Amino acid sequence: MRILLLGSGGREHAFAWKFRQSPLCKALFIAPGNAGTGQHGTNLAIDPNNFPAVKQAVLEYAIDMVVVGPEEPLVRGIVDFFRKDESLQNVLIVGPDGHAALLEGSKAFAKEFMREFVIPTAAYEEFTPKDLRAGLDYVSRQQPPIVLKADGLAAGKGVVILDNISDAQQELQEMLAGKFGAASEKVVIEQFLKGIEFSVFVLTDGKSYKILPVAKDYKRIGEGDTGPNTGGMGSVSPVPFVDKEMMRKVESRIIKPTIRGIQEREMDYCGFIFLGLIEVEGDPYVIEYNCRMGDPETQSVFARLNTDLVALCAAAAQGRLDEMEIETDERAAATIILVSGGYPGSYEKGKPITGLDAVNGSMVFHAGTKSDNGQVVTNGGRVLAITSYGDHFQDAIKTSLANAEKVEYEGKYNRRDIGFDL
Repeated sequence: MRILLLGSGGREHAFAWKFRQSPLCKALFIAPGNAGTGQHGTNLAIDPNNFPAVKQAVLEYAIDMVVVGPEEPLVRGIVDFFRKDESLQNVLIVGPDGHAALLEGSKAFAKEFMREFVIPTAAYEEFTPKDLRAGLDYVSRQQPPIVLKADGLAAGKGVVILDNISDAQQELQEMLAGKFGAASEKVVIEQFLKGIEFSVFVLTDGKSYKILPVAKDYKRIGEGDTGPNTGGMGSVSPVPFVDKEMMRKVESRIIKPTIRGIQEREMDYCGFIFLGLIEVEGDPYVIEYNCRMGDPETQSVFARLNTDLVALCAAAAQGRLDEMEIETDERAAATIILVSGGYPGSYEKGKPITGLDAVNGSMVFHAGTKSDNGQVVTNGGRVLAITSYGDHFQDAIKTSLANAEKVEYEGKYNRRDIGFDL
């Protein structure tokens, strides 16, 4: 099978690494990829949001299956583009169509979906600029902390949690005034749920589903979960407090109603569903849906996935996922993210990276990197993901941290307390 993988982050490097382990993978192309994905296939200098260019690559390289890594092409409707083009209709594509991708692309859409199908989530209200006065009044009647979410895609930075009413009112005004561009033309104000978060990943063909290994990520830049949100600073899998009883609740109260909702609404959903969950006094609640795999959870999840990922994706795209079984590595896996100085604010690119060849006993997944005249240099905020195995997640973390010390570039930063709360 000839595969085109869209995306350029650590998630896509993990996909490429896993695809290359499959005897079904005859050729792999990544658009645009990074310095790491190029180790497993051919990088193509194509923007995943440029659908005509993606089409041209599919036809030129005789692609059999396209796997969409990031959310933006999905929300923009790349699956719809494929469905409508006769020359692409025989190409398998893994990802939901634009309407189904609104589960991630619109917080308000996702909340309404959860309300309709009685899926446990935080209480909420939504506001637009014309509702500003009502929104400020609503905030004044809330008990802090107060959660504000930009309705649309904001690169993982559109969720703000504030500890007092006046700050929340100021933030609401800024968001509705365009702080996150079109993403915050509508803002969801949500009840704060106190608990501990975890991530569940499901692959579905729209009818049946398979649950992948569970993970937990860490989004705050600072140790002890302090400072602003990032795209993710590390992850562990499995998660000690997510036992069989918790997963029974997740499946019965969240996964099954979600799949039922997809069917009843006749959504075109073939692909991954990321359930961002929080455990509150022994019960799971949905914080958010994503319409793709998470990053940096994917690096830890795929490390523990023993099932052929190409076979899984093909089965989902062909509507026969019920034939597949998920096999999981019993070892723990942990991922440490190395970021650029200044991230998640402004940061510089083009910093030479050294020490990659000194890493021993860990996998290095590239995220914000590129190759510049044979030298690997930084090319993003999150630069590298160091993933390791261990009999316990703490052992895996120690190995990842030790290898993170061997990698050097100007401004390098990583959290050293991943897993501190487990």
